[in-house]
Amino acid sequence: MIHTLKEKNWSGPFSRQEQEDAVVALEKGHVLYFPSLPFVLESDETILLSPNYSHPKSKNIGYDPKSRKVTGIQGADEVTPFFESMFDRYATNTKILLKAILPHYQKYLERGRTSYRPVEIAGRQSSYRKDDTRLHVDAFPSSPVQGKRILRVFTNINPHDQSRFWRLGEPFPKVVERFLPHCPRPLPGSQWLLERLRITKTQRTPYDHYILQLHNRMKADEIYQKTAEQQELSFPPQSTWIVYTDLTSHAAIQGQYALEQTYYLPVDGMSSPELAPLKILEKALGQLLL
Repeated sequence: MIHTLKEKNWSGPFSRQEQEDAVVALEKGHVLYFPSLPFVLESDETILLSPNYSHPKSKNIGYDPKSRKVTGIQGADEVTPFFESMFDRYATNTKILLKAILPHYQKYLERGRTSYRPVEIAGRQSSYRKDDTRLHVDAFPSSPVQGKRILRVFTNINPHDQSRFWRLGEPFPKVVERFLPHCPRPLPGSQWLLERLRITKTQRTPYDHYILQLHNRMKADEIYQKTAEQQELSFPPQSTWIVYTDLTSHAAIQGQYALEQTYYLPVDGMSSPELAPLKILEKALGQLLL
């Protein structure tokens, strides 16, 4: 499930064959892995290599490109400009990388949040739904994606030569086969009510309902977490990886100091739309979900 590329520059270049192989691997649920693609901090940004800036109630420090606000931060306000600068540079680098390796996506990609994860994952206490050390596919309770793909770029910027460890689980169709029969249908009118009460930022579609049900049921099933097909991966410092986190069952089990950039892609922007979670769920349910 790992597709390795040895390029050391964010801008490539990549051959057409490398581009075609990359999009095929990615859309099948594989991880595009760049073992030597670093994101180097500026000298005034190294102060950010501390967990002390992360608010205890937040999983990470985030940056919204629309509001241009940093969230999840506590402490010294004077470091906020450094966070903004780091987030902007990282977002720019990821955009350059995606243009180079996945040119077909360029006119469809929508930039989402940038996040920084300075706190050690292992041993962190949270509810099971927020526990990313459990195998899951991504779904956002308050921010429905309405069928769009969730494409994420990660980079380990750990300064202490410590890797970031993940587990990859079974293919998405197997997840659907296992959990979908136990997922209740959305209650009539519930999507409208959730938006009306501002529990969700936009209307939760039937697709959002089912993908969130899968996310929650995967995390809640202790036996599944222990017995599901899975493999462990190690991402060393200054390595970068790209994955569709709504398709690839994954868990981040250990590591500290990582950057992540989210992008959204409409299903029609894919090379093989039939591989999207939306299409897989629609086929399994025998109905349209948008």
